[in-house]
Amino acid sequence: MVAPQFLSLAVPTLLAFLIGGLPFGYWCVRMTSGKDIREMGSGNIGATNVHRTMGRKAGLVVLLLDICKGFLAVWLAAAATHWNVIAVALSIAAVMLGHCYPVFLRFKGGKAVACFIGAFLFVAPLALLAVAALFALIVFLSKYISLGSILGALMFPFVYWLVYHPPSPLLGAAVFAALLIIYRHRANIARLRAGNEHIFSVKGKAA
Repeated sequence: MVAPQFLSLAVPTLLAFLIGGLPFGYWCVRMTSGKDIREMGSGNIGATNVHRTMGRKAGLVVLLLDICKGFLAVWLAAAATHWNVIAVALSIAAVMLGHCYPVFLRFKGGKAVACFIGAFLFVAPLALLAVAALFALIVFLSKYISLGSILGALMFPFVYWLVYHPPSPLLGAAVFAALLIIYRHRANIARLRAGNEHIFSVKGKAA
């Protein structure tokens, strides 16, 4: 028999991975325009590419949906396990991995920033707010969403520890989340170094 303790961790983790894999960016663009977001702009299914190629409203819808799925996955894990910190930590990692490698799109997904926001909006809202302010400042000064995301992710574990002194599984999840976001931005890092990264525009493609 499978130990109940293993199931109590495995089930919410698997559910978080599947929730993370819901490709809202792909679905929204496909349903509204008939186009494939993977063949547009950077080819990414996330909110930034949707914003850049389909406009501000479409990008905002996808951003909110991806944040919600991050929040929902971690909330479900916490509720189902009475806030077992290992289950919550695993759900954070799983929902982000699900977004990056969705089963619904042959494991080719986004960069998990919005899922990260949703997950830690539930777990550590004050730390997230502090890093969001840093992100906004970086984007305002540089006009690069990717740079704000990379530096914000890099700083988050330190801010999380300073504000909350979380248990090691949750701090480990924050470090994993940061490293995953940076890894998924490796093409952006190369473009930043080459000086040809995409400039952010509030309006996106169209008003």
